[in-house]
Amino acid sequence: MTEIRAGEVIIDLPQRQDAALVFIGRIRTPWATSKDCPRQGDRETGPLCRLEIDAPFHAALKDLDRHSHAQVLYWMHHARRDLVLQSPRSDGQATGTFALRSPNRPNPVASSLVTIVSVGADHVLVRGLDCIDGTPLVDLKPERCPQAPRPK
Repeated sequence: MTEIRAGEVIIDLPQRQDAALVFIGRIRTPWATSKDCPRQGDRETGPLCRLEIDAPFHAALKDLDRHSHAQVLYWMHHARRDLVLQSPRSDGQATGTFALRSPNRPNPVASSLVTIVSVGADHVLVRGLDCIDGTPLVDLKPERCPQAPRPK
């Protein structure tokens, strides 16, 4: 866990858990730490990132190459889950977690709209991610982007 900044508030997390996730793979990016990551990935010129899909889900990639963009859902596994007020600028001015795009949240699920570069039998190459290398992949959904041409 990271240090608490001035103005931040933490809570004791509930003991019950309401759901279970099945990670479908891992995300490979050039960033080793959250400080290395961009605030939001660039879908057009950002570095290539690889979505490595676990074997049981390889068949689910069928026809994904018909789409130019996808919504990638991932689990920010290094994020704090107990902050309800955060001071993003470390200035003591706290804001509610649900009013921020911070990775620190009760359920650290992230979503990025990415450009699909290519689809392989066990992976997808994309641009537009902003997470650390090895981040667990939760889901992948095709997205329609009206301004983007469809791949041939």
